[in-house]
Amino acid sequence: MTHTTHHHALGRLSVLISGASVAGPALALNLARRGARVTVVERAPDLRAGGFAVDFRGPVHRAVLTSMGIWDEIHARQTRMGRQVVVDAHGSPKVDLPSQMMSGDVEILRGDLAHILYERTRDHVEYVFGDSVATLTDDGDGVDVTFERGAPRRFDLVVGADGLHSRTRGLVFGDESRYVRFLGHYVAGFDVPNHLGLDRTGWLYSEPGRAVAIGNYDGDPDRAGALLVFRSERLTHDRRDTGAHKRVLAERFAGMGWETPAVLQALASTDRLYFDAIAQVHVDRLTRGRVVLLGDAGYGATMGGMGTGVAVVGAHVLAGELALAGGDHRTAFAEYEARIRDFARGCQKVSGNAGPFFAPPTERRIRSRDRMYRLLASRPLAGFFKRLTERAASGIRLREYPV
Repeated sequence: MTHTTHHHALGRLSVLISGASVAGPALALNLARRGARVTVVERAPDLRAGGFAVDFRGPVHRAVLTSMGIWDEIHARQTRMGRQVVVDAHGSPKVDLPSQMMSGDVEILRGDLAHILYERTRDHVEYVFGDSVATLTDDGDGVDVTFERGAPRRFDLVVGADGLHSRTRGLVFGDESRYVRFLGHYVAGFDVPNHLGLDRTGWLYSEPGRAVAIGNYDGDPDRAGALLVFRSERLTHDRRDTGAHKRVLAERFAGMGWETPAVLQALASTDRLYFDAIAQVHVDRLTRGRVVLLGDAGYGATMGGMGTGVAVVGAHVLAGELALAGGDHRTAFAEYEARIRDFARGCQKVSGNAGPFFAPPTERRIRSRDRMYRLLASRPLAGFFKRLTERAASGIRLREYPV
């Protein structure tokens, strides 16, 4: 590490990051390398394993991951996911989607990525699991923080990297109803037995307004993951009530064909269910005083918006601007906001298609989706489609930042 004046300037900076999924540890890595004193607080009792696969694509993602020193490690632990196939009710293939179309340049399970970042930072960053921020008081010179469990503390800066339903955003910027835009669909994910014998491939079956996908991402012969997507009005339910989520899913997917009965059987017994609205976050500003939003908390999209890539780029830019500004958060936050906003919005635009892609509303729309993707997957257009998806992921010019 080169010891620059910037490095010493961040040596005086204490930063609290709320959230230890990907955005938080990515920022912790970038700040700790520059000498900042970083604490990451996470509500969950430990690192969350598994989760959905996330992908990186294009030169910007590559440049950022390389600068963080984790590009090779991500490649070593990538899913090596193969093709994904759209099937009919009998399991016969209708459309074959090649891996680069769905999985970018490199794909990794979110939990594996979080683990890589944690391992890289654990000796230089303080991690507090099983706790969360209760109150934040910014007096202009610093932020006083109280926690649900731990003793109160004071930090120079606070970063909300705590996801779509960010507690930090709620405390400082206002209720999430102002910022979270519902996109008319819900998504659920959980493990199922690999009874189809899939090996790094996925199958997708759609009926009007609902879809079931089963995929094997890690080559484990016994285990696969199910993804359920359905069109819906906004539901009123407790986000932490797994029993209620299971009842909603059982009701919405009752009578659906293909492998759905086996998937619902696995749903009944799972104790690890992800269930959320497909939504986007749109805030007026990413910073207020000494508090800043990063990743899904500030510009999230539940799926399809390259959210992990945007979060990692955001972490790179935020830490880099703090280093360039010698720790002056006013200058750094303004630059971060100016540089990341349009980039994040461009990636969000792509995500608006996720629900209708999985669960088109009518049989006619399902047929037209299949036709379009058959065309896009054909050799002449596959390269064009790849460039199209990379355009949003590359829609930012990176500055040189001191390390």
